[in-house]
Amino acid sequence: MQATDLAAVYRRALMEDALPFWFPRCVDAEHGGFLHCLDRDGSVLDTDKSIWAQGRMAWMLLTLYNTVERRPEWLQWAEAALDFLERHAFDERGRMYFHVTREGRPIRMRRYAFSESFAAIAYTAHARATGSERSAERARALFHAFTRWNVTPGLMPPKFTGERPTEGMPPRMITLVTAQELRLNLGDGPDLRAWIDRCLEEIETLFVKPDLRCVMECVAPDGSILDHFDGRMLNPGHSLEGAWFILEEGRQRGDARLVKLGCDMVDWMWERGWDAEQGGIFYFRDVYGKPVSEYWHDMKFWWPHDEALIATLMAWKLTGEARFMDRHLRLHDWSFRHFADPEYGEWYGYLHRDGSVSNTIKGNMWKSFFHHPRAMWLCARLATD
Repeated sequence: MQATDLAAVYRRALMEDALPFWFPRCVDAEHGGFLHCLDRDGSVLDTDKSIWAQGRMAWMLLTLYNTVERRPEWLQWAEAALDFLERHAFDERGRMYFHVTREGRPIRMRRYAFSESFAAIAYTAHARATGSERSAERARALFHAFTRWNVTPGLMPPKFTGERPTEGMPPRMITLVTAQELRLNLGDGPDLRAWIDRCLEEIETLFVKPDLRCVMECVAPDGSILDHFDGRMLNPGHSLEGAWFILEEGRQRGDARLVKLGCDMVDWMWERGWDAEQGGIFYFRDVYGKPVSEYWHDMKFWWPHDEALIATLMAWKLTGEARFMDRHLRLHDWSFRHFADPEYGEWYGYLHRDGSVSNTIKGNMWKSFFHHPRAMWLCARLATD
């Protein structure tokens, strides 16, 4: 398949499949925001709302508004989600909830601050769409809250005792991509560059293991591997997602060293994550090939496949090396054959190892109008440029 053909496939998957599955049916005209817990046919399974989803879905709509077409309904729907966040997502400290009722009453606050990062990218995209300085300031403030909460020692309540301290890659990679979004929409600045540089350095020095040809999900504070279930765990989807964030930074800077780092991460985590027998990307692996304790370790979730589609296509785009396109096409064929639902549209969220459907959920607290449409949007752009 030629790149131009791929671009058309991805544009159709976004504009004629994913987008009409979600909109306008997910818009909550009564209480604001989005109803995103949907079954195969788009029927509502649960009216509770993920704060992550409100920010992520608003960002995706605004990104389409900024880069594809300035459709007024996309802006209107996104602004309704931002209004819902303003009215219901924050506690008295300014922290954002994770899970609320349909009306916006709080149900759950999580330790970490990822709600803030997803709201920040939504506000920064809104600032670009409308020129709103208030949205720009909200984006900056939320990014500051996110980084402060994640890096200030003792501020975040500990999950475990202090017996076995760990450092995780997800806060670094989300800080990196959030800073990239602010830079894209609001302009560069020394604070953003400092955060990006810090995340690049920490990902490379703590989590990337050239001797083992892998990227760790968590490590000891000095970067050493903790020889326990959690410490040995690899998450190919996260690593491939982080790889394309680094590849994008390498592209932005014209930095061949960063491009090589991102390509190494793609190579190593493809080797670790691709299921050579059944196809698709495993959810968890063990760094030493030992059994993984989580029972869903060999399932095929939607989002690692979306992230791997971006990572392999971006690696090919930046290097021209055939192996990346070969992997991309293999992954594309497997993913669309198993995740896609030709009858109702969009992708299933969860498959068994053999690619059979585990359940018919198309949206829940984690899956919404985000990973899949983002992959379709970005892959179409990569295949077109």
